[in-house]
This record gives sequence, structure tokens and C-alpha cells, in this order.
Amino acid sequence: MVNMRRQEYHPYVVFLPAEQKHRILEAIFGSKASTDILKFSLKIGITNKICQKDLIENLPYSNKTIIEALKNLTKLGVLAEDMEKTEKNGRSVWIKVYRLSDLGKWFALLLAEEKDLRDEEKAEILEKIFRSYIRWIKIIARTLNVEVDKLKKIFEEELCKENKEPIKL
Repeated sequence: MVNMRRQEYHPYVVFLPAEQKHRILEAIFGSKASTDILKFSLKIGITNKICQKDLIENLPYSNKTIIEALKNLTKLGVLAEDMEKTEKNGRSVWIKVYRLSDLGKWFALLLAEEKDLRDEEKAEILEKIFRSYIRWIKIIARTLNVEVDKLKKIFEEELCKENKEPIKL
């Protein structure tokens, strides 16, 4: 089963120099193979499953290197591991499949070029970022005794600046 541990994430905005973002992430993950797996996940779609066989066929790394990178990314919580039953030569076999965790999607998206994302994916990303930030702000507001109504007012003011029309909450 997929291990989708509920973890606390801190919503940080990270500015990476465009020409060096790949090298920076390679340093963070410890190998180019790991970042290439993230890039591969972008290519096939960030919600789609990743099979070891597909990585071996599409990336210039040995099976051993890919397995090590998959283990590392799984250990870091970037990938979620699962077993899937499939048919091969008339027999049922179990294969290991991987999917990007929510955290993994954020890391993969650091490697994405905006032009390579579909509008639906961009909209989904925006909604998830917004929801994450709202949750984070709510926690901080409680801690600092900031009234929620004050935050709602600020939110409405900022949205209305652009649209010039009120938004109902």
C-alpha cells in the first residue's frame, strides 16, 4: 500500500537561478539520477505512476543507479511506493510502482518549465498552493491571536484591487 504519511510542511518560496536550478537540486538530492527521475515524472504527468522498467528504458543509468535513486527519493518522502498486480506472459505478477508524493510534486515542479505544463495542471497547482498557505496562515494567526475576520478583509481587499468587483466569501 502507498505510505502517505501526514507530514507538516512549511510553505516556503524558493527562488532558484533559472540557469542553475537543476544543479542546485542535484546537490540537494545527491545525484543527477534523482533529478532526472523527477523530470521524467513531469514528462509522463506528475500524477501518473512511475515504473522502474520505464526509467531504465528512458534514462541513461544502470538498473543499480536507478534503484538507489528510487530508494533515496522514497526515503526522503518524495516518492510513494506501492505494489501493483499486472499480467505478464499470461501470469499475474506484482511490480513495484512509484508516484510522486505531494512533497515530490512540489520538488518536480521546481524543475518544470511553465510552457510544459497544461493549464489544468497550473490551475491545480495554484489551488493546492493557495490551500496550503491558507492552512499555514490560519495556524500562525491562532498562535499570534490575529482575528480571522481581519485576514478575510485583507484577502477581499487584495482580490478586489485586480477585479474591481467584490468577491463573496
